[in-house]
Amino acid sequence: MSFPSALPASRVPDPMDAPALRWGVLGTGWIAQRFIESVRAHSRQEIAAVGSRSQASADGFAADWQIGTAHGSYGALVGDPSLDVIYVATPHNLHAAHVEMALMARKHVLVEKPMVLSLAEGERLVALARAQGVFLAEALWTYFLPKFDVLDQLFAAGALGEIRSVHTEYGEYFSRDHRIFDPALAGGPLNDLGTYPVSLLTRLLGVPKTVLGLAQMDASGVQGHLSVILADAQGNQGTLSTTLYGFTPTNAAIVGTAATLRFGSAFNLPGPFQLISADGSRVLDYVEPPGRHFEGLCYEAAEVARCIAGGLGETPKRPLQETLATLATMDAIRAALASPA
Repeated sequence: MSFPSALPASRVPDPMDAPALRWGVLGTGWIAQRFIESVRAHSRQEIAAVGSRSQASADGFAADWQIGTAHGSYGALVGDPSLDVIYVATPHNLHAAHVEMALMARKHVLVEKPMVLSLAEGERLVALARAQGVFLAEALWTYFLPKFDVLDQLFAAGALGEIRSVHTEYGEYFSRDHRIFDPALAGGPLNDLGTYPVSLLTRLLGVPKTVLGLAQMDASGVQGHLSVILADAQGNQGTLSTTLYGFTPTNAAIVGTAATLRFGSAFNLPGPFQLISADGSRVLDYVEPPGRHFEGLCYEAAEVARCIAGGLGETPKRPLQETLATLATMDAIRAALASPA
């Protein structure tokens, strides 16, 4: 394919146009708060109920966020017949149990990334959702953004040619009392920050044939930082570095035989990028101000509402097979990091 004359337009509809569903929020942490904030500001979705481990916790959260119904247990939330869909926002190690609970109650589910902590768990929940005839999706919000719809069109059209290498990194600073330093909560960078680069690498290169990696343990008992290199059967390579010790640019570069794609800000957030011809002579700019969760989480909620209203069991924005492929890659990374150097 020749270098495109212009970038395609995003096909993502306005979140305000999605049919309004009644949502129950399972969990009361930081990401649940950002989800509510974004959905209320930029869509017509209704946050109708919250569920927590105790009535006092649920009541306090409901009061703070002006939610009409507070359930003092997760079971009561998923059993609420007035709700259309459950958003699971508990710590990573609890996702499997909470998603299963909601699916068994025949509730549609959007679950925070990573969906679960292993491919085996993911396959079990996908099979259960299909058996129950309900919708299931991983809330990896990056892939619901208008920016990524433009990127998906470029990838589908072969605008980069054959992708030879994908370079990714993501680091943030966390205080020592943050859950990410707690081994009991599946802490460490891979399940949290690493989900973004691993999912991008897997989307572009598939589940790797070869994985090599190094990690350094933190005194808390979780990995403090890690780096891996992945290769597919043809030898095309992807790299990933992620750390809990400080903020990094959180950038990525995708190098193909026909063009290179570079991001102007954090690759997983709203923001600009450039498509550059292989010889550097032509450049196309995607112009968008950098954004964060408040601007973006509404897109995943709106897509879920459209899919459920349309009778779909999953979303083409984050197909269940892509979630499973990412889990398979993360399993391979864990195995590589556990191997002796």
